[in-house]
Amino acid sequence: MTIKETIKKQSSRLKYVTHIPAKEVEILMMHLLDKNTIWLHLNYNQEFTKEKELEKLIKKRETNYPIEYLINKATFYGENFLVKEGVLIPRPETEILVENAVEIIKKENRAFKVLEIGTGSGIISVMLALLIEDISIIAVDINEKAIELAKQNAKKHNVEHKIEFRLSNLYEKVNEDIDMTISNPPYIADDYKLPENVKFEPSNALFGGKVGDELLKDIIDETYERKIKYLLCEMGYDQKKPLEEYFKKFDIKKYSFYQDYEKFDRGFTVQFKK
Repeated sequence: MTIKETIKKQSSRLKYVTHIPAKEVEILMMHLLDKNTIWLHLNYNQEFTKEKELEKLIKKRETNYPIEYLINKATFYGENFLVKEGVLIPRPETEILVENAVEIIKKENRAFKVLEIGTGSGIISVMLALLIEDISIIAVDINEKAIELAKQNAKKHNVEHKIEFRLSNLYEKVNEDIDMTISNPPYIADDYKLPENVKFEPSNALFGGKVGDELLKDIIDETYERKIKYLLCEMGYDQKKPLEEYFKKFDIKKYSFYQDYEKFDRGFTVQFKK
């Protein structure tokens, strides 16, 4: 069977799992063949030689198992990152969080010390290290598997000299002076029913407590106590009002919220008075 025929046959099996079934079959084929899109399209009429291997991947994908875990790769900010089961998959909206941090750091125009809480696969820290010349980063996570993966991604992008990875619960192992804390923490309420594909991701990277914003509030509290100037976080789409109310407890110079690509409230930036 040719590559073209295989795509047609297998994509029908994924039509209830994804809105781009043919594209996903191509992604799985490129992963197995170690080839790019151009090669695949130029060789549509060639025999496909890895049908058994593809069959296994398609069968797993039919269960809503994330394609990123199948190919151990995800794209973020135009760069390729390693991903693996047991570590949260990067989301496109987190690019906005990175952009907001870059804007602040460039305006400050000085050496900057950043703490990332809940680094996961390391995408935020790695991108900041790539985009900002004079930066040093401490990246923490409670997941040992995440720390190891983040280190691999830092090495892959040649920024390991700018980032120190630590196994730590929030600020537990951090005593240095920090200019900015950035985080995409768990913020989903414990009783929220997840989409099928998200159920394969680690629950401790998703659920933030009974209400969902408990961990966010812990981060806000400790960032303020440590007299850190900036705090940037992702949050749930329905958490703007309660967090705005919560901010009244603190001596804040200014704060702002931002929306994601779907126009849902998705995060905030706080500048504390120092």
